Amino acid sequence: MTAAAHEAVIASRADRLRRFGALLRKESRQILRDRSSLLIAVVLPVLLLFLFGYALSLDADHTRVGVAVESPGPAARDLAASFQASRYFDARIGTDRREFAEDLVTNRVKGIIVIPDRFAAEAARPGGTPQIQILVDGTDPNTANFVMAYAQGTLSGWRAQRAAGQGADGLPAIDVEQRVWFNQELVSRNTLVPGAIAIVMTMIGTLLTALVVAREWERGTMEAMMATPVTAAELLAGKVLPYFLLGLASLTLCALVAVFLFGVPFRGSVVALYLVSAAFLCPALGLGLIISSATRNQFLASQLALVAGFLPAFLLSGFLFEIGSMPRPIQWVTYILPARYYVSALQTVFLAGDVWPLYLRNMAVLLLEGAVLLALAARLTRKRLA
Repeated sequence: MTAAAHEAVIASRADRLRRFGALLRKESRQILRDRSSLLIAVVLPVLLLFLFGYALSLDADHTRVGVAVESPGPAARDLAASFQASRYFDARIGTDRREFAEDLVTNRVKGIIVIPDRFAAEAARPGGTPQIQILVDGTDPNTANFVMAYAQGTLSGWRAQRAAGQGADGLPAIDVEQRVWFNQELVSRNTLVPGAIAIVMTMIGTLLTALVVAREWERGTMEAMMATPVTAAELLAGKVLPYFLLGLASLTLCALVAVFLFGVPFRGSVVALYLVSAAFLCPALGLGLIISSATRNQFLASQLALVAGFLPAFLLSGFLFEIGSMPRPIQWVTYILPARYYVSALQTVFLAGDVWPLYLRNMAVLLLEGAVLLALAARLTRKRLA
């Protein structure tokens, strides 16, 4: 290569760097001037975390039930008192199951616990097996399962206390020690808030990018780029990098709110948190660019961003619904959703700690999907600018 050719290459690289720097300055200033971008990146994450952290809970504490004590005697009254003392129930005591039938129909109680008239006789008889009846409202299967499980647990605890108090002979002394890993308190907020961060990052990466770029298509500023030497790759890189950094800033805000406001434990490392999040932003931003280039309309872009980004992440990522309980075809679909891998990684980094084999596997999938989506966005943008 001659000296002139070498100087030409250096000049070309310098021109590219100047163009890219100008694009970055333009996008950064536009983000600072655009209140809607800051609203989506700062206010929306905090609002969603408040909703998911405070309003949404999978814990079934103080569930309203009716306790029908149809059996006379101290044993039945003692069992009814156990249900009243349980933190899982807000129990009302009655003497007949028909007193609560209307309440169950109108959803004023979630279940009826019946202590039948033969309960006292069975409890007093040596070797007797006293039983209770549990009537639940099946229109809400999750709550119904909670009521049945907690009622059976309360009955088991009452029987164990009664056997210990009477010094029952011949019963095997079984000491069961239960341990719960990662979420010892079994508080649903500890799993919901990390999952909510994944939903927030999906909104920022997909919705914000789709809206902002589509707005430029509407205003004609994207076509104005056709008169400049900027290439499609430089244009997309200039768009992606500022919103990539904005997404990481929103992640920092979400993590601080999760740990210091909601008390979610953080057992992993900050490095793992940012690496996994950076990998997730690649497919999220790529999807937003594809939507914006395909629609060129803010309203249509927002609708597609919700359908293609937010709803799949909310419903199919394992954030609220267990993937293993979904139909098999739907489980196959979840393997292509970036949020599936991000939710799993976030719950691990917050609750379990650094599990690098999991992180590296999920990051590899996220980076692969990001590369594919960004390549498609670049190709689609070149066609639009042609």
